[in-house]
Amino acid sequence: MTKKLLFPFLSLFALSVAGQAPPHVPYSTQPILSETTTKISDHVWEITGFPNIAIVVGSRATLVVDTGMGPKNGATVARVVAKLAPNNSKLFLTTTHYHTEHVTGEPGFPPGTVLIRNAVQQGELQKDGQVLTDLFRGMSAQNKDLLAGVVLRSPDVLFDSEASLDLGGGVTARLLWLGGAHTRGDELTLVEPDHTLVSGDVVQNKTIPNIFGEDGTPTEWLATLDKVAMLNVAHVLPDHSAPGDGSLVAAERALIIAIRTQALALKRQGISVDAAAREISATLRKQHPDWPDTNAATFVKSVYIDPADPH
Repeated sequence: MTKKLLFPFLSLFALSVAGQAPPHVPYSTQPILSETTTKISDHVWEITGFPNIAIVVGSRATLVVDTGMGPKNGATVARVVAKLAPNNSKLFLTTTHYHTEHVTGEPGFPPGTVLIRNAVQQGELQKDGQVLTDLFRGMSAQNKDLLAGVVLRSPDVLFDSEASLDLGGGVTARLLWLGGAHTRGDELTLVEPDHTLVSGDVVQNKTIPNIFGEDGTPTEWLATLDKVAMLNVAHVLPDHSAPGDGSLVAAERALIIAIRTQALALKRQGISVDAAAREISATLRKQHPDWPDTNAATFVKSVYIDPADPH
C-alpha cells in the first residue's frame, strides 16, 4: 500500500477530526467512544461511534466486534461488556477489517480476551496496518494521544472462511469471510437466533460504497453481497452508518449495480473518469437528497479500473 493510495481515504478522517464535514460523512465521527448502548436485537447491543461497536451476549461468553481507536477506547468497550454481562467468564474479540479505528483498541481489552480474525484480514494488517496507524497518529493531538504506544498482538485464532462461536444460551456467532468488498479481508458476523448481521463496510445505510485504494473491486463486492443475501438476515448493524433491517442488503447491491452500470456506460462512450464521477454523483444527489453525502468519485474510479469489467 502506498501513501498515494492512502491519501484519499485519510483525508476523510483528517477533516472529521478537525470538525469539518468529510467527503463521505460517517454515522459518527466521534473518535471517543461513550459507554451508552443501543439494543439492536435480543442478544446484540451497539455502541455508536467511530466505528460502531457490536457486543453480542450469550449466557456464558460475550463477543465484541471492532475496538475503537486506541487502547483507551478498547478499555471503554471492555467496561461496557462487564456491565452488560457481568457473569460471563469468556470474552471474544474480532474485527471487521484492518483499518486503524477498527483494530487498535485491542490492547485495552483485558488479559484472557480471545482474539479471532480471518487470515486475509490479518495479512492486510501485517502488511499495511502500521503505515495506516502512523498516518492516523500524525493527524491530530487527539489521535496521537489515543494511538500512543499501540502494539498489536497476533490473533489467538486465525480462520479461512468461517469460525463459529457458541456463546451459551442458544446464542451463536458465525464469523464469516465471504470475499472482498471495502477491503479484501472484510469480515461479517452473523448472530443467531437473532438473524442479526454485523456488516462492517460491506453493507451500509444511506452511504456511498468505498473501496480502499486497490484493496478490492466492485465485481468482488457484488459477489460477496450475493453470498450475504443468502443469509436472509433480519437486522443489520453497519460500522459507519445507522442500523437497519435486512432490506439494507438488497439496497446495497442495487446501489452498487446502479453506479457500476452507469459508470461502464460512460466509459464505453469515452467519457473520462472524472467527468463520469461528476455526472453519477449529480444523479445520486437527485435520487437521494436525504443522504449525508453522494460523492461517488472514488467508487466510480474503482469501476473504471476493475479488471473484471469489459473495456
